[in-house]
Amino acid sequence: MLRFLKAGLGMIFLRAFFTFAIPPLVLAHEAHHPPPPIAAAAPDEGAFLRENEAAMTKMMDDMAAKPTGDIDHDFVAMMTPHHQGAIDMAVIELRYGKNEQLRRIAQEIIVDQMQEIAAMKLAIGEPAVASQPAPTEPAPIREPDEHRHSMSTESQK
Repeated sequence: MLRFLKAGLGMIFLRAFFTFAIPPLVLAHEAHHPPPPIAAAAPDEGAFLRENEAAMTKMMDDMAAKPTGDIDHDFVAMMTPHHQGAIDMAVIELRYGKNEQLRRIAQEIIVDQMQEIAAMKLAIGEPAVASQPAPTEPAPIREPDEHRHSMSTESQK
C-alpha cells in the first residue's frame, strides 16, 4: 500500500512539474525578441538611443555617491542625479520626439524635476542652482580654434 502511495505522489509531482515548470522554461525563450536593428528605425533613432544611453549611464554613475554618514545629505546626493537623469531624458524627448502630448509631458518633467532638485538642496542648506533653458537641439561640434590658440601663445611670450 505504501508503495502505491509513493508511486501516486511521484506521478502527481511529475504532472505538476510538466504542467507548471516546463512550459514557462520553454516559452520564456520565445517571449524575448531582439530589438530591431537601428538602421531599420527612424533616422533620428540612432542619435536618440546614443544620447539616452549616455544620460542613463551618467545618472547611474552619479547615483553611486559614497555615503557620508549624513542620511539627508546622502539622500539628496543620490536623488539629485536621479532627477537630473529624468531631465536629461526629457530634453532628449524634446530634441527627437514628435508626439506633442509627450513633448508637453517632457516639458513638465523638466520643470518639476528642477523644482524638486532645488527644494532638496535648500532643505539641506545647499544653494539651489539657477535654472537655465533646456537645450533641445544637439550640441554643435566645435572645431579647435587655432587662431585663438596662436594668439594666446603669442601673448605669453
